[in-house]
Amino acid sequence: MSVTFAQIAVDCADVQSQAAFWAEVFQTEVDAGSNQFMATVNRAATGGPAMMFLQVPEKPAGVKNRLHLDLGSSDWAADVDRIVALGAKREVEFTEYGTHWITLTDPEGNVFDLAEAH
Repeated sequence: MSVTFAQIAVDCADVQSQAAFWAEVFQTEVDAGSNQFMATVNRAATGGPAMMFLQVPEKPAGVKNRLHLDLGSSDWAADVDRIVALGAKREVEFTEYGTHWITLTDPEGNVFDLAEAH
C-alpha cells in the first residue's frame, strides 16, 4: 500500500495546552521537539496514528466538526471522569446500535466520543 495513515492534524489556538490535554487523555507525553506552533503526541507509537497540533489564527466557526475521534475504553466510567477532570466537557450520552458512548469536547471545543469497549 502506498498511502498510509500518518497522523491526525488538529488546528488550535494554544498548541501546548491542546497537546498536553491529549497526551494526558492517552496517558503519554508530548513528543520532544514540540513548540508553540506545532506539537505532536504519540509519533513513535506503533499502535495507532499520532496527533499533530498546529497553531492557526482562525477561530472555530462554531459548528460541530464533521470529522471526530471515536475512542474506546474498557474502564469507561473512570476514563470519562478522568478526561473531564483534564478539561473536557460532557455534551450528551447515548445508548444506540448496541453501544454506549458519551460525546465530549476538548478544551478548545473539538468534539470526540468515548465508547464502552466490551
